[in-house]
Amino acid sequence: MSFLTRFAPLAAGVLAATLVIGGPAAAKDLRYAHVGAEGDIQTRFADEAAKAIEQATQGRHKVKVFPASQLGGVSEMVDGIRMGSISMGHHDFASLARIVPEVAVFNAPFIYRDATHALRATDPDSPAVAAINEKLVKDGGVRIIGRIYRGARHISAKFAVKSPADLANKPFRAVPLELWVSMVKGFGAIPTPVEVAELPTALMTGLVVGQENPLTMINANKLYEVQSHVSLTGHMHSVLAVFINEQVWQGIPDADRKAIKTALNQKAEESLVWATEAEKTLVGELKGKGVTFVTPENGLDLAAFKKSVMAQVSKDFPAWDGLIKQIDAVK
Repeated sequence: MSFLTRFAPLAAGVLAATLVIGGPAAAKDLRYAHVGAEGDIQTRFADEAAKAIEQATQGRHKVKVFPASQLGGVSEMVDGIRMGSISMGHHDFASLARIVPEVAVFNAPFIYRDATHALRATDPDSPAVAAINEKLVKDGGVRIIGRIYRGARHISAKFAVKSPADLANKPFRAVPLELWVSMVKGFGAIPTPVEVAELPTALMTGLVVGQENPLTMINANKLYEVQSHVSLTGHMHSVLAVFINEQVWQGIPDADRKAIKTALNQKAEESLVWATEAEKTLVGELKGKGVTFVTPENGLDLAAFKKSVMAQVSKDFPAWDGLIKQIDAVK
C-alpha cells in the first residue's frame, strides 16, 4: 500500500475537521449554566436567549441551558466558565469579583436612579463595563456579553422589618459574595451565606430569619410559604451579568459574535419589560398568599436603611468612587 493510499483517509479527516471547526458555517454547542429556578425571569431569559442565539446565527451556535444549579452553585459555575467546561452563564456581577474585585460595583445598593438607568449603565459597551471587561479577559479569561434586569430587591422576613434596628444581631441570608456580606451588615444583621438552592430550607429551619430578592424570585421560589412579611426597600436594582469563556468567544466568527450580542441586548430590554409588568401584579398576588407588605406608609424607614447601608459599603469598598461616577453619568 502506498504512502498516499495509507494516509489519504486520515488527511481527508483532518481537512474535514478543520472545515467543521474553523469554517464560517461552524456549528458550536454552548453549555449555558445558571442557578435560577423555574418561573424566575432569569430562567425565562436563558431559555429565550438560547433560542434567539440559534436563530440569530442561523443554527451555527446551539445553546443548551442548565438551570437551577444543575452544574453547581455560583462558585462552581464561575470556575467552570473560566476553565471552559461551561461555555457561558449568568449571575450577579459580583460573582466575578474573585477575578476583578471592582466588578461588584454594578450590584451596589442605592447606586441606580431607576430600572432604566440600571440597564443602560450595565450595557457591555458602556464605559464602566468596558473597562472592567478588559481586566476580566486579562485576569480571568471571561468576558461580559450581556445582562438581565430582574427587578428591585426587597427584604423578606418572618416579622415586620421597618429599620436596621429590627434586624440587629439576627442571622440574615447573604449571597456568598463580599458585597452582600457588606450590605447585610448595613442592614444591621449578621451575614449568613446561603446558596439559593438551600434558601427555602434555611428560612424554614430558622438558620436565617430573612433574605432579600426581587418579588419575582420570592414568588417563583415560594418563599411566601416560609416568610410572612416583605419590606419594599428597593435597595438594589437586580442586574445580572451574562458572561462567557473568552476562548470560546474568540472561537466564534466575528459576524456571529455581533449577532449574539444583538440578540442578548434585545432580551435585556425585554427583561426590563417583564420585570416591570410582573412587579405591578405581584404585590396583590403575594398579598393573596398571606404576605404582609411593609411600606413607608406603614413605618418603613428607607432613609435609615440607605444611610446605614451606604456607610458600610463605603467603608468596605473605598476604591469604587471613580466607577460610581461613571455609572451616575450614564443617561
